[in-house]
Amino acid sequence: MKVRVTFKDPDGVFECIRDTAKESVQAMETLDDEERKDLVESRQDSIGEKLSKWIEYGEYLTVEFDTAAGTARVVVSGR
Repeated sequence: MKVRVTFKDPDGVFECIRDTAKESVQAMETLDDEERKDLVESRQDSIGEKLSKWIEYGEYLTVEFDTAAGTARVVVSGR
């Protein structure tokens, strides 16, 4: 049996992207606070753009579970 579930969590997606961007620049000790902030924002935009292939409107994610095969896959919007 195949079951599709759409997850809606606007805060979760934003927070995970923000945290990932922050972690990616955390070790860059030569940056001042303003440079760090700008780089985090730039990386957030870049990560969000890359994830938009799977996450619609920045918050919706549809996963199809196949109980017979024991698998799960992200269902791409419009396909």
